[in-house]
Amino acid sequence: MKSATIYLLFFTLYISIIECAAAQTDNSIYTQNRMQMVAQQIKARGITDPKVLRVMEMVPRHAFVPEKIRARAYIDRPLPIGEGQTISQPYIVALMSAGLKLTGTETVLEIGTGSGYQAAVLSGLCARVITMEIKPKLFQTASQRLKNLAYGNVSCYLGDGYFGYPQQAPYDAIMITAAVDHIPPDLLKQLKVGGRLVLPLGNPFSYQHLVLVTKQAQRYSVQQITGVLFVPMTGHALHQTKKGSIPN
Repeated sequence: MKSATIYLLFFTLYISIIECAAAQTDNSIYTQNRMQMVAQQIKARGITDPKVLRVMEMVPRHAFVPEKIRARAYIDRPLPIGEGQTISQPYIVALMSAGLKLTGTETVLEIGTGSGYQAAVLSGLCARVITMEIKPKLFQTASQRLKNLAYGNVSCYLGDGYFGYPQQAPYDAIMITAAVDHIPPDLLKQLKVGGRLVLPLGNPFSYQHLVLVTKQAQRYSVQQITGVLFVPMTGHALHQTKKGSIPN
């Protein structure tokens, strides 16, 4: 009886060692894939901001995609995350993040939490992230994931991001991660003078232009960055007619 108990203890210990070794191997593979992603998909395309590159190397993208497609987490394309939404292509995440030119002291509003990946990247580039998600299931999953992964400077809220989050305004920077054919007026109002807003602007059901909007004292400047294809911004945005890039 004693020998059977000892055998069971050794067998349990053996299984634990194997599981730990497997986990370490998985982590090692993910780390290698992440470093390769940054080198080949991001840095090679001209993104040189060292803070953005470092954060992209650190955030475990595989933890933000469904388990069944984790093997594809670091490929050069967007991936489905459920509810008709996607996690953006790594290069686009880096490009949008770099465009905000964050120094580490800012408060940033993100519209469209999705899986939480972009919020996690932003959390390493600024002081605080306020992120909004309109779909309850994605909100619940992402907020719990960000909490579990200890992204303590990210606050998640459920609601229609078209109207922003005025309770914490004004913001140093705003990022919209879904396509809209005009810039939501409330978001412009919640942006500080000198602040930057990046979004995919254009037909929500076709291709869009990624644009950078800079708020000045009396006007706004708009810079086109590149062509993109994002899922549509839902909620109130879909019920609005095209109003142009900047409201009067």
